[in-house]
Amino acid sequence: MTRLAVGREAWHAWRRDPAMLAALAWTVLGAVLLFTVDGPNTQVRLFWIFQPPLDLLLVWSSWRVFRVARHPIRRFWRLMGIGATLFLTGDLVQTVLAVTRGNQWSTAGGTVQSTCFAVGLALIIVGMLIHPHPHRTRRESLAFWLDSATVLVGGVVVAWCFAVDPAHQDSNAGLVGSLAAGAVVLTSSFAAVKLVLSGNAPMNKAAAIPMIVSAVVNSVGLFVAPSASGGSLPAYVYVVRLMPSLLIAMGPRTQEIIARFDETAFGSRRRRPYSLLPYGSILVVFVTLLYVLPHSQGRTNAQLWGVVAGFGAIIALVVARQLAAFHDNTRLIDQLDTTLTELREHEQRLRHQALHDELTGLANRAHFREETTTALAAARARPGSVALLLVDLDGFKAVNDTHGHQAGDLLLAGVAEKLRQSVRSGDLVARLGGDEFAVLLRDCTVRDAEQTAQRILRSLREPVDVGDLAVCANASIGIACAEERDDVRTLLHDADMAMYAAKHQGKGTWSRSQDGTVLRGSAQPSR
Repeated sequence: MTRLAVGREAWHAWRRDPAMLAALAWTVLGAVLLFTVDGPNTQVRLFWIFQPPLDLLLVWSSWRVFRVARHPIRRFWRLMGIGATLFLTGDLVQTVLAVTRGNQWSTAGGTVQSTCFAVGLALIIVGMLIHPHPHRTRRESLAFWLDSATVLVGGVVVAWCFAVDPAHQDSNAGLVGSLAAGAVVLTSSFAAVKLVLSGNAPMNKAAAIPMIVSAVVNSVGLFVAPSASGGSLPAYVYVVRLMPSLLIAMGPRTQEIIARFDETAFGSRRRRPYSLLPYGSILVVFVTLLYVLPHSQGRTNAQLWGVVAGFGAIIALVVARQLAAFHDNTRLIDQLDTTLTELREHEQRLRHQALHDELTGLANRAHFREETTTALAAARARPGSVALLLVDLDGFKAVNDTHGHQAGDLLLAGVAEKLRQSVRSGDLVARLGGDEFAVLLRDCTVRDAEQTAQRILRSLREPVDVGDLAVCANASIGIACAEERDDVRTLLHDADMAMYAAKHQGKGTWSRSQDGTVLRGSAQPSR
């Protein structure tokens, strides 16, 4: 089944899931009742009564995902399950207190609920931060922690701004605790986004989104009406603060549903080489600064100083992140240059191997034919300016049979070196195969070709060291000077005919082909 088909099946199962539909209906019922009833005591009691069933879905789904997950993803979901259990415990205690006690004016939890919430959320955040990222270099880890620090500072700045708001100087310590919890929730949402985008998240993107939205809505709910002492809250505030319980429960439930259809249901995928989260944190702090400035009334207070300090810290972290990125880019460019250089060198080696003889280093037959074709095309206007020498060794088989193939190879290499030394710098020497060599002469006359053949024969009179022996290599040379009608095939044919004529003449000499006639050369090369 393709990934698209798996996603379609999971989507259909999610829409028909009884637990998900029941949680949605339960939340809608709670919202309707909160808008219907009167009296702050009744609203607060309803608010807490509707929390535990949603927490129960979160606990149940988290532990079910834990059962199917594998290490280290299993470790994250264990912490998630423990955190969810703490949420349920704290909300149950607070529900009992809200129902049994009067004068309940606020949705802020008591000591037990706040402690359970803080510990549970801390476990989840720790699980996100310690989740391993395989194959991550030190510089990538540094970039990750710089980004995490950036969004953490953003959350702290928002919490500081509202905690020391001059408009709420009469607020009690419970308000500050709630705002601090909001900062943690905001920070956890950024950490979750970072984890999802890191390429190795312990949950699918579809499961992470409602949990991230839950954290954002929770933060919004804390700030829509931060002070509630001595009076009632609007109904919409209760609804906004109830929504995160539904959203956070949808995450594990969605993950559980996806895991039924896809064995690779978790979030591992290609990591993006960049992150926009630090810039999002800058935007949040900038908006907070815009909010604080009109309320500062021209005075520099602790609230303004905190926001400015946080803004400066974020800028410093982002600059450090950019410097690290620039360093990485420079390093990658250097690596790319090195790689390209190595590829070019490798390409040159491959091209050399494809066009040259391995034993002698001379051009091979294919390269020789290619160069000869090019030279003939360039010399169409000057017939006779291109010549070809075909050199065939005399008695090479006897050297192989007497002294072995290694001696034969040494003799061929020695002959190749003598050929190189006997031609001009612009000429091309090639080994066509076996003991047969060829020389391409460019911009030459007939006399030049004959003199080159004589130099070759003269150089071959000097012995070649073959191990402990010195062997003289005689050769027969055929010369063919190109005419206007000639191509590579006809030129090689004429040179071959001249070379065989030289062999019949007595070996150790040269002959030249002209207009289909072989002209005998000298058997005693002149000096």
